[in-house]
Amino acid sequence: MRPTRLSIILFVFYFIILSFWLSAPFFLRGNLPVNNTIFFTGFKNSTKFGYLFAFAYAFIPLFGSIVGFTLTQKWGFSKSSVGKSVFFLSMSLLSWTTGEFIWSYYNFFLNANVPYPSWADAGFVLNYPFLGIGMIYLGIASGAKLGLEKTGRKLLLFLIPLLVSLLSWYVMVVIARGGSLTSGGGMLKVFFDIAYPAGDVILLTIGFLIFGLSFRYWGAQIKLPVIVILIGILLEYVADFGFSYTTTVNTFYNGSWVDLTYATSLAILSFGVILLDVNKAPSIATTVANTALIPSPPSASSVPPTPDLQAVSNAPSITDQST
Repeated sequence: MRPTRLSIILFVFYFIILSFWLSAPFFLRGNLPVNNTIFFTGFKNSTKFGYLFAFAYAFIPLFGSIVGFTLTQKWGFSKSSVGKSVFFLSMSLLSWTTGEFIWSYYNFFLNANVPYPSWADAGFVLNYPFLGIGMIYLGIASGAKLGLEKTGRKLLLFLIPLLVSLLSWYVMVVIARGGSLTSGGGMLKVFFDIAYPAGDVILLTIGFLIFGLSFRYWGAQIKLPVIVILIGILLEYVADFGFSYTTTVNTFYNGSWVDLTYATSLAILSFGVILLDVNKAPSIATTVANTALIPSPPSASSVPPTPDLQAVSNAPSITDQST
């Protein structure tokens, strides 16, 4: 697949952010211990540059959300499931941007080094429902269903988040806090420490269930965005878990490896949204419609999912260059 101008802009900006982080020792040469140049630790020795890095990478999801809202109009917005999917995926990026800007406000104007929990979490936590709804609508566009009538899938959807929540509880409370809920931030922080990683796993579980049911019916132009989005969520889980742990043991700082992982996951999620540009690849809805016409045995288990007719009727055709 040829890179688009928007994807090039996104990755150039991410490369600048990455280079800034990797070159931290050169920016902080005067702040480093004598004869101890530390690489790959980010801006551990500079609060000012750490604040700047945390503020700068917020523009990655902001760019992705702006592009996404533009693509939403091309898909007919609420007239197609793909349009709704792109809208909610864009809202998830915008909510994260809002949270990061609020975080930076605490940093620069209130002199709060690690404002957690704070009003910034209102923006961060909204990322999960918006992202989940966007993934579900993308699955609906091809007629995918969760298939929860099967007991195994019901158990999977319930057990995986439960196991992750228990693991998060063990690490954040038993190990990091020594079994005390009140140490290291109180009950509200414990809630977010467990909710963030568990939310990521719930999204991954739903994503694999939805897309796994109809993956074989989709063309490469929709498979790639799905894979990219799932990779982005996986990296966000790593960052969320790292953030929860380091803030509990008081080793978190702005511009750490956790922030770099967040920046990377947001760049990947933004790229997944950009890949849904109908002008740069054959129409997703057209591909779904074509695969749905493939003859199949009259067995209920083998009938391909019914495509979203609204998405088919409203999405631009392959030869339509007017958009």
